[in-house]
Amino acid sequence: MSLIPKIGITGMPRVGKTEGLVRVIKRLENTYTFGGMVTVGIEENGKRVGFKIIDWMTKEERLFAHINLDTAYRVGKYKLDMKVLDEFGVPAIQKAMEAEEVDIIVIDEVGKLALESKKFRETVKEALDCEKPVLLTLHKKSRDSLLQDIRNMNNVRIFEITPVNRNILPYKIEKLLKEEWQQ
Repeated sequence: MSLIPKIGITGMPRVGKTEGLVRVIKRLENTYTFGGMVTVGIEENGKRVGFKIIDWMTKEERLFAHINLDTAYRVGKYKLDMKVLDEFGVPAIQKAMEAEEVDIIVIDEVGKLALESKKFRETVKEALDCEKPVLLTLHKKSRDSLLQDIRNMNNVRIFEITPVNRNILPYKIEKLLKEEWQQ
């Protein structure tokens, strides 16, 4: 049996983890189908003010975090709508695990905001144990137990994206996926 790649992209905030992930997906979309969730920053006047979650299969999106959201959940300057993560983001990952037409599961980002959700944490573990490749982005500095566990898994390859390698890293990940995983 060939190895089922589980690939993590880590790096400092705003270095381009999501952009790197999306570049890998775009380069491989003619060969493979992707499902899961991608978290995209929202900017106003050049400043990040929040995040939206996109269901990669349906391209639907929902506001997940914003500096002006009316909610009690807060991480740093962002207020979180945990229902959006639990009832929209997590199901997007679960659909990707279950759907026969999805080849590769995408989870962006396993980080401070999403780790507030127990459902999200459990779903990430399930995805890493399932029989499909997983592409995920990981918060770099967090000492959260789930992130520590992921970093220590033998079947997860983690790449750090930096300003120097961010243009070449998507090609490296594409090559690794094609070499290590034959359906």
